[in-house]
Amino acid sequence: MLPVNAVALRALRGFRATPPSLQRRLFSVSTVRPNEKPQQSFKSQLYESTQQRLKRERTEQERYAQLQTQSPGGRYAALMFALVFFSGSAYYLGSLKPAALPKSSTSSLADIDAPPHNVSPSNLQAAWADFIDILGKENVSTALDDLELHAGSDWSSYSHGEKERPFLILYPSSTEEVSRIMKICHQRVIPVTPYSGGTSLEGHFASTRGGVCIDFGRMDRILGLHKRDLDVVVQPAVGWEDLNEELAKDGLFFPPDPGPGAMIGGMVGTGCSGTNAYRYGTMREWVLSLTVVLADGTIIKTRQRPRKSSAGYDLTKLFIGSEGTLGLVTEATLKLTVKPQSQNVAVASFPSIHSAAECVTQVVEAGIPVAGLEILDDVQMKCINASQSTSRQWKESPTLFFKFTGTPVAVKEQIGLVQKIVSKTAGRTFEFARGEEEMQELWSARKQALWSVMAMKRSPEDHVWTTDVAVPMSKLPDIIEATKEDMTQSRLLAGICGHVGDGNFHAIILFNESEKKVAEGVVHRMVKRAVEMEGTVTGEHGVGLVKRDYLEHELGESTVDAMRRLKLAFDPLRLLNCDKVVRTEQPAAGEIKEW
Repeated sequence: MLPVNAVALRALRGFRATPPSLQRRLFSVSTVRPNEKPQQSFKSQLYESTQQRLKRERTEQERYAQLQTQSPGGRYAALMFALVFFSGSAYYLGSLKPAALPKSSTSSLADIDAPPHNVSPSNLQAAWADFIDILGKENVSTALDDLELHAGSDWSSYSHGEKERPFLILYPSSTEEVSRIMKICHQRVIPVTPYSGGTSLEGHFASTRGGVCIDFGRMDRILGLHKRDLDVVVQPAVGWEDLNEELAKDGLFFPPDPGPGAMIGGMVGTGCSGTNAYRYGTMREWVLSLTVVLADGTIIKTRQRPRKSSAGYDLTKLFIGSEGTLGLVTEATLKLTVKPQSQNVAVASFPSIHSAAECVTQVVEAGIPVAGLEILDDVQMKCINASQSTSRQWKESPTLFFKFTGTPVAVKEQIGLVQKIVSKTAGRTFEFARGEEEMQELWSARKQALWSVMAMKRSPEDHVWTTDVAVPMSKLPDIIEATKEDMTQSRLLAGICGHVGDGNFHAIILFNESEKKVAEGVVHRMVKRAVEMEGTVTGEHGVGLVKRDYLEHELGESTVDAMRRLKLAFDPLRLLNCDKVVRTEQPAAGEIKEW
């Protein structure tokens, strides 16, 4: 038999050889039981946990009684062993220094471990009880229909997996409730997916790590309108269409206009724009300040309300386009402008997509301040006619849609200048509206682009892939023509539309599972062309899951590593909208496409 000191020393050496992660587990009580059934109720788990604790206490009492019957020498040896072992362990753990702070300015994937999330049933069910205390039972949903609705959509380019859906949906009504939710998720290391209007296209709200989904649907109020300052404070679930309807009563206007149904929270998240971007700019130009809940529940406000400020870092623009990966927007102060005195719409058709794009270039070079400049190719126009989604039949050829705003005299002048350029660039027809009703009719085709292609589905198994890129204006005719040719060769039903006034266009592709690889190839080549033409992989849809691996090709590895460092600074546990924008875990083999 070994002496007591030798036994203790051997035990201590064994402990030091144990990996640090296992050491931590040896000195903590696990909240996950090996034989736990996912379907157990929280009450059952609590009862079982109590029974196990009582059983453990009885075992300890029996052990203590047995120890009392041992000989003095045996008791002494056991006590010495325990004393040496735990004293040595305490010394070892006390000698460990905290992890050193990173010394580099960026974080590569090789520098970080996998996220430490805890999505065990017991942890989620315990959090469930906490959430009910905050929101009330009626605002915490586990209904299967709700979970599926919040996992993805028919119009998203990303097809979510069966396990990529949240455990439950939370419906807060205030910044304070969102903060309390995040404090629980941070304490329990539960991933969170934010959800606003659900109109995003690149997999932005797929719950890739499970966890919980925060739906901001109840936060839909206009909190304050400052007419003389031309700004408004809103919650994230205010829709841009509803906002403009309310603002019109005071002769005011909020310009960004993405797809129907989009809400301010999601619009901030993706840094969207819309048909008015050529004249008025994107979402980044129309947000003054944000109230944001950070990953640990901290509430911050990025700025006050003045139109200009040079005070500190511009956190407002940092959160715009961050897609909910750095913080959750709970209030936004938006800039407004005066609604134009007059507006009109014109439509022109062309013999080819290249001639239509050339007309766009000449309109931009002439400096004509049109409010919107949109393109739909011949396939899109055919889909609109076939789906009967508008009240008229259209020429099935590449078509430009112009929007004019300003004084009545200025609008009339702009229409005349554009009409001359259309004639010079082989335009076949030119028609402008003569009244409000006709104006709505002419513009309706542009707004029906996506829905008209979805109406062409051959079966419920068909999918729609909607994506966008943007290039410098001088490169626009070339990339549109090359993409159009690629789509034709693919033999897929695929159309082109977009906000070509600022070099941004979209592809809408219909495909089924057997055609998926072909569709992926078309999109991949489209993105690659844009990057090689000094463009961007997304003009307004955002990165999400679908575009994240293209960022390195557009911006460079070190730039993406700098973005990853920002993500880790604001969200060190990687809880917020996991896996979007930049990866925070090594990809699986073959997951990234060859460039």
